Amino acid sequence: MKNRFKKVCLLCFVVTAIIGCTANKKEAELDMLPPAENVFRLSFGSCNNHLEPNALWDDIYNAKPQVFVWGGDIIYADTDQVNKIESYYSELAQLPAYAKLASEVPISGTWDDHDYGLNDGGATFEIKDESKEALLRFLKIPEDHPVRSHPGVYHKQQISYESHTMAILHLDTRYFRSELTEGEGDMRYKPSVYGEGTMLGEAQWAWLSNEIKNSKDDFIVINSSIQVVSAEHGFEKWNNLPHERDRLLELIESSPVPVVILSGDRHISEFSLLKPDAKRNFPLLDFTSSGLTHSYSGFSGEPNTYRVKEVVSTTSFGILDFDFDSKALHAYIVGDQGEVFESLEIEF
Repeated sequence: MKNRFKKVCLLCFVVTAIIGCTANKKEAELDMLPPAENVFRLSFGSCNNHLEPNALWDDIYNAKPQVFVWGGDIIYADTDQVNKIESYYSELAQLPAYAKLASEVPISGTWDDHDYGLNDGGATFEIKDESKEALLRFLKIPEDHPVRSHPGVYHKQQISYESHTMAILHLDTRYFRSELTEGEGDMRYKPSVYGEGTMLGEAQWAWLSNEIKNSKDDFIVINSSIQVVSAEHGFEKWNNLPHERDRLLELIESSPVPVVILSGDRHISEFSLLKPDAKRNFPLLDFTSSGLTHSYSGFSGEPNTYRVKEVVSTTSFGILDFDFDSKALHAYIVGDQGEVFESLEIEF
């Protein structure tokens, strides 16, 4: 009996050792977010329901970003009652991990449909001005900021890092947007008649054109709540108004400095990349990071001609490291505990 007991104990020890070694090996093989050394680190994310577990704020904080950018869907209000929108923003702001980040890191951004107040909503939403004020208060936008002097929430954020500068252009794809064209089957929307409708409205277009064409910065970041480059799926995207997508891409071609696009909305994270061509001498990355608290876990695939690397369909946030001296951009899709699901390096 004693010998049998010894054999069982020895077997248990061996199995435990093997499992332990396997676990340690797996843990060692995880790609972890590198420290931010000699780079400007921008973090961003979207699709955040404060009523769900908010598990990533400590990871965003630990990434040590110099700025955090909201890509929209900051809250899930979906209401025409502005007091509900305001209360949701307040509840999010009071979450300890988010409050800690906000106390030490500048936070900026734009809205999308769920914080705007209407799912897939556009220009006809009745309380869009009241909703705008709620967002600006949440983001702590000063009373004398230019965004308060015009309709919509589009605005510029100027970033300085050592001897370099970067402009973050926060777009508003809700306040002015025309109605979309309903699709069929799995396509919720299909592209509208070419030339009909607007995404930004003429005043925002004029502002954006001026900011891009006359830029003296080292880099421009365009914060668009919806995807620009990915054009084939049936959900919200710039290609639902295809002439507006073409107009934006043509405007970016006129930029004297490199441009990168941030997007959210989709509950998946992915990289969409346009290679340099005769009209645009720099690669154009549309980095989609979505969502922070809930994601499309049942994602089984969709076409995207411009996708590079793999789609990430678990909760995550985005990191962009700008190496101005080496003229390189390092992009990371990051999850809990700083695990890197996908990464991409681009040279300019």
